[in-house]
Parts: sequence; C-alpha cells; structure tokens
Amino acid sequence: MNLSELSPASGSKHSGNFRRGRGHGSGNGKTAGKGHKGQKARSGAPRIGFEGGQTPFIRTIPKRGFTNRNTKEIIAINVDRLNKFEDGALVTVESLREIGIIKNPKDGVKILGNGELTKKLDVKVNAFSETAIEKIKALGGNAEVI
Repeated sequence: MNLSELSPASGSKHSGNFRRGRGHGSGNGKTAGKGHKGQKARSGAPRIGFEGGQTPFIRTIPKRGFTNRNTKEIIAINVDRLNKFEDGALVTVESLREIGIIKNPKDGVKILGNGELTKKLDVKVNAFSETAIEKIKALGGNAEVI
C-alpha cells in the first residue's frame, strides 16, 4: 500500500443529508447541484413517471385481477414422505422442519393421501385430506388437526 492509494471510506465524505445551497465554500452552493434553468432546476419538477402530458406507460397497461389479502399459503405433503419417521413417532410441523421435509411452514401444513404409508404415526398438523386420514388410521396411527 502506498500513500497515493489511500482514499476515504465510501460514504464518509458526503452523507445522504448533505446540506445543498449553503454558499460557495460548501462545494455545493449557487445552483445546488441543479444546473442552470430548465424544468428540473425549478421547484415542483414533475413527479416520477410523468411523460409530459402523454399518457404514462403505467396507465396504458391494463389492470388484471387482484390480490386477495385473506389467502393462506398451505404447504402440501404426501403421506409417503412421512416414511422418514420412525415407527410410533409423533409428527408435528416442527418435527417435519427438523427432519428436512419442509423448510418454511408459512400458514400451515396439509397431509395429502398420495403414496403408501408403512409406519404407525401420530400426526398433528393443520389439515388432512380424507384419503390421508384413512391411510394413517389403517395402520393404527392417529391424525389430529391442530
């Protein structure tokens, strides 16, 4: 490292709340970084997206559909994925996360009836399909909605 390679840390010379238009000595006096004349030099310059009276691009695109605020994102798991557990184990949302079957439970977990279950399990999750309940109970297990 040489003396000529030294430079101040980024962001240390000019901060976001830099005071513009406070005289020549400040390094940003007179026009305060706005240049000379023109629309953008004046106060009340047009808002972002304004296209000089032409219909803005954002208004030319049609509005489609809506986003429902009340939707829930349920993670679906098939019954055959539960074979990773030992016989007689308690299966909860936390245990599914620990074993790596799900990463983020979001609004809940639902067990679906695809595949074959080979172990007796006590399953406690947010929802079940009818076939999943049948397969769990057929092996002597228990399916409980939390």
